[in-house]
Amino acid sequence: MARSFNQVTLMGNLTRDPELRQIPSGQSVCSFSLALNRSYKGSDGEWKEVTDYVDIVAWGPLGERVAQYITKGRPVLVSGRLQSRSWEQDGQKRSKLEVIAQDVTFLGNAGGGAPASVQTSEEAPAAAPSKAKASSKKDDTSGEIDDEPINLDDIPF
Repeated sequence: MARSFNQVTLMGNLTRDPELRQIPSGQSVCSFSLALNRSYKGSDGEWKEVTDYVDIVAWGPLGERVAQYITKGRPVLVSGRLQSRSWEQDGQKRSKLEVIAQDVTFLGNAGGGAPASVQTSEEAPAAAPSKAKASSKKDDTSGEIDDEPINLDDIPF
């Protein structure tokens, strides 16, 4: 039997806040949905906008990070594989095709800005350095190490 290739990469915005739960074995699982926008030219020659919605599942530590750091509207890049599952509900057979995430990259704020800095709850928030302090930093050639936190807004990319 020939081998198959099952790999998907999606970039879109979360349609709702991620839902984190634990299965009976204690493993974490996080469910969320992405809105994927696309446009095409219709038979009438006009451009049309369409949004597709895809359900994503992230297991274990990946799911815990997703639930902790991203919220509705946030753009993400998801790499994973397609998986179908079926079950019976109220006497009806149901089925669903979803993406099992292998990697989730947080792309930016819900407003489309630069990626936000991520901080665990154990860390105390650091104050942003003032302009006066920033201008009085020592030159890197002096051999002294600057212990001030990096301001992500100062990075040009």
